Amino acid sequence: MSLFPTVAAFEAALASLSQPDQAARDAATARQGQLTKPPGSLGRLEEIAIFMAGWQGVERPRIARGRAIIFAGNHGVVARGVSAFPPEVTAQMVANFAAGGAAINALAAAAGLELAVVPLDLDRPTADFTTGPAMSEAECLAALSAGAEAVGDADLLVLGEMGIGNTTPAAALAAASFGGAADLWVGPGTGVDALGLQRKAAVVAEGLALHRDHLTSAFEILRRLGGREIAAMAGAVVAARTKRISVVLDGFIGTAAVAPLAMADPAITAHCLAGHCSAEPGHSLLLARLGLEPILSLTMRLGEGSGAAVAVQVIRSALAAHDGMATFAEAGVANA
Repeated sequence: MSLFPTVAAFEAALASLSQPDQAARDAATARQGQLTKPPGSLGRLEEIAIFMAGWQGVERPRIARGRAIIFAGNHGVVARGVSAFPPEVTAQMVANFAAGGAAINALAAAAGLELAVVPLDLDRPTADFTTGPAMSEAECLAALSAGAEAVGDADLLVLGEMGIGNTTPAAALAAASFGGAADLWVGPGTGVDALGLQRKAAVVAEGLALHRDHLTSAFEILRRLGGREIAAMAGAVVAARTKRISVVLDGFIGTAAVAPLAMADPAITAHCLAGHCSAEPGHSLLLARLGLEPILSLTMRLGEGSGAAVAVQVIRSALAAHDGMATFAEAGVANA
């Protein structure tokens, strides 16, 4: 059964966001104050531990079922020359994921994450959004539901994507959600040259102009300018919020999937951590608009959830210190 059978069902879920457990946050904060260290000396690690406590609803959170989900989709707008790679690479990389040969396979394993790959109609690309909506209502709802259904019972979720050309719809989503000219948001993606950047900006500007009068809701922005894998990530973010599961966002595309949701309700990012800031120029701007501070900045630009997976190791370190350190009383250390 589809989790979002109608647009109204999706909008209702987006309008009824769960909240963190304040009692658990308070208990975690109190514990941090009793651990054998000067207050605040672990910096962001302390904040991450308290964040996780609130969403897991326990004083001492753990990651027992970390899950990375990679959604894959193809884009009709690739025909406009916006990518350095052909669209068949999407399916080839999905096969590489299945064979265990991609970066995300190695990085998810290193971070102790279960990995799932969800291909979405790879033989049926979305429409070119410069000529009409990228998806019909039914197609967008199906993608949102596929994302929601993939979440499962994880206690931490990493979201990633694979889709040749998808930095172009990501730029369009960012511009539609937060404004600004197309060239503010476009970047080299997989490595297009200066002429390629000009083509991308022109394509994004065309799409924004065509759909301008209809970009009034998160759903319409996603279906008109997005892609199946992008909508799936948006659906997963909403479903994770319903289940109070923390989400680690990856790069520009994964963050752009949240932008239309944040336009509808900025509080949607309260259960999200930004895993890293990618080398894609629009990503730092998008993170700033969403009020998210990245955990890492490693000049990565691969996608696949790769940067977010690396960030999970920092999150695990934060929880290990929070759970494993002795208190002043336990250690017999004076707390002056």
